[in-house]
Amino acid sequence: MSDVNNTFKKAPKRKPTKARHVSVSPEMRQAYADLIKEREEKAETYGRHLPQDPPRGR
Repeated sequence: MSDVNNTFKKAPKRKPTKARHVSVSPEMRQAYADLIKEREEKAETYGRHLPQDPPRGR
């Protein structure tokens, strides 16, 4: 147990990775927004038809 000081050392801080930026045309941006909206609507209609909290057996 002579090496107690090295047991709980802090890890060195990492440099944050640089994010990549992508430029898109306004048409592509609108198409992507429409795609997201369409997926949300599909998920909402799907969830609407699922049974709500089935009764417990006990």
